[in-house]
Amino acid sequence: MTDHIIIEQPAAHPGVQSIRFNRPEKKNAITRAMYGAMTDALKAANADPDIRATAFLGTEGCFSAGNDMNDFLAAAMGGGVIQEILDFLYALVKAEKPVVSGVDGLAIGIGTTIHLHCDLTIASDRSQFRTPFVDLALVPEAASSLVAPHLMGHQRAFSLLAAGEAFSAAEARDAGLIWKVVEPAEVDALTLATAARLAAKPPEALRIARDLIRGDRDEIIARIDEEARHFSARLKSAEARAAFEAFMRR
Repeated sequence: MTDHIIIEQPAAHPGVQSIRFNRPEKKNAITRAMYGAMTDALKAANADPDIRATAFLGTEGCFSAGNDMNDFLAAAMGGGVIQEILDFLYALVKAEKPVVSGVDGLAIGIGTTIHLHCDLTIASDRSQFRTPFVDLALVPEAASSLVAPHLMGHQRAFSLLAAGEAFSAAEARDAGLIWKVVEPAEVDALTLATAARLAAKPPEALRIARDLIRGDRDEIIARIDEEARHFSARLKSAEARAAFEAFMRR
């Protein structure tokens, strides 16, 4: 376990497990150890009947700036794709109970695409969603190339995933990426309260309804794997190394 991920079952919200990014000095950039902790928490939620919903949260002003660039540089010089990221994505897609998220501020890269797999996302009005994959000479991940076009249409998905355009909270809501926009001070409380309301519902009926709404997970897993093959090849490319090095020199 890493102290950069805080996992709790808050007494005020029965049935809820919260997973909080807690690396504010690095804008909650996600390391391999952080991915491992989140994967374990999602698997534990599946196995624990007392956990009926999971809530992802960040810190004040930042949900997550995405993947830790030092891990990416190491992967670029080594074997390519980072297995801990894939393990987390598989666990997120296979989550058997509702997943909600609360965003305040920056949500970059996987800090944005994670919400494609959440059932409800609440964001502050100062939040910004952006996926600079192509700018880093990479490709979309987390099955975003499959889910986002279905959710928001080709042009908005292209602007987010390929052009790297930033979405405000209002634009993200209009695109269907998030559910609700609130004041920053309301994000945590409303996210946890929303998760608690879901946790209080008849669990089997909610599971069936959720499965019907979410559809075929095998297709999503297959797209994660397809993206990962391209991502791994791109990580080892000279184009990506140059982009990473330029980023690190900022």
